Amino acid sequence: MRSEPRTLLAKLCDRDNLTYRRFDERFNKTAVRLFGNSPNNPTCGETQFRRWTGGKLAGLPGPETCQILEAMWPEYKAEQLFAAPPVDDPQAPVFDLEERVLMTAREAHEGADATAAASISDNTIDELRDQVVSLARRYHTLPAVKAYEAGDSLRLEIERHRDRTQVPIQQQTLMILNGQTAALLAVAAFDLGYFPSARTLARTAAVYGESTRFAPLRAYADGTLAYIAYHSGEANEALSKARRALSYEGLGDIAQRRLYAIAARAYAHLGDVASAQQAIQTSEEPGRDVRDDLHDDIGGEFGFSEERLALSNSTTALLLGDAGKAEIEAGRAMVLLGQREWDAQSTHVRAGAAADLAYARLLVDDVDGAAVALTPVWGVPAEQRKTGIVVRAARIGKYLTRPRYHGAQLPHELREQIEEFTRTSPPYRLGPPVALLAIEP
Repeated sequence: MRSEPRTLLAKLCDRDNLTYRRFDERFNKTAVRLFGNSPNNPTCGETQFRRWTGGKLAGLPGPETCQILEAMWPEYKAEQLFAAPPVDDPQAPVFDLEERVLMTAREAHEGADATAAASISDNTIDELRDQVVSLARRYHTLPAVKAYEAGDSLRLEIERHRDRTQVPIQQQTLMILNGQTAALLAVAAFDLGYFPSARTLARTAAVYGESTRFAPLRAYADGTLAYIAYHSGEANEALSKARRALSYEGLGDIAQRRLYAIAARAYAHLGDVASAQQAIQTSEEPGRDVRDDLHDDIGGEFGFSEERLALSNSTTALLLGDAGKAEIEAGRAMVLLGQREWDAQSTHVRAGAAADLAYARLLVDDVDGAAVALTPVWGVPAEQRKTGIVVRAARIGKYLTRPRYHGAQLPHELREQIEEFTRTSPPYRLGPPVALLAIEP
């Protein structure tokens, strides 16, 4: 049988259904209301609370503590709260019930106010979403350094607003935006040659995708992890990531196209010619007219245009030693790119296709044709020379060191141009040396 409360304070806590946690919350809120949000405000630990309600306190606590308790129960003085409870008055239950109903109503209203205060405007979230979309769609026009700086500033802004809201749907939306920003940062870090950081950022995006059950983000992040892996000499890991991404539900045609192109590259690095060719064929098949919220609705860097697909497949063909297929796909990439408005054309894709075309011609010993094909490459501004084009150029330079080109004037001039081109690029100036293991899509 439960014993009678030893103090009025204990009885009031029982009456108001105040566990220690709820008592502590109300005590602290009252302290802030009386004295402001000060680190010097009185507090009450659980052991102290047990002493107060158990009648084990000799005397009274400090004056500020007493003032807080009296504000919590204004009908009583501190001396009464720490004394034994009075004998019940037959009329008291009616009074107590009325007070309890009023207190419950007041607390419920305060709780609603607190929840409302712990949210942000939907307009703010719309603005953040627009900024993410804008960065994704103009990524191809930005130097990697500027894209990274813009993405990092946006990440901090999203984090700041995440700390201001406790509304679940807003938290969910901001987590997705955070993941999309991390994915763009991963691409920028890769373009700068910072492979370990790019991998960490892509994993961060994958975690956000998993936490929010947003499959397109998970797939994009795993695809990014895949091409970072084969650039790092981990072709089996790349293939594993691409296969996992392809297993997700809810992906649109563009997401599937990108992942099959990445898988084809991984197969090529593993020397699995048949599987690489099959993946290329699958990536080029007509889609099912299925869209998703990331690759289609946002697009930009999250998309995977026809010219990017052609460029990726030309590179895979080069790895397979198929110069004819590589030249066809590289040429197709340039034609498709030329059909777009000038401000929608990617310098990176144009230069990458030109480099692939040059390499395909070298494979059939057409040095003069390769030199002509490289013309668009030399026009890429230094700050826009991203990892993909730098690696492509470096592979050509390496190929031109073969013994049969020793002493020849044109191969020597091309090697010097490539050396200068790569030496002044951000991946070589800012990042670690870029491995010549693969070429990104």
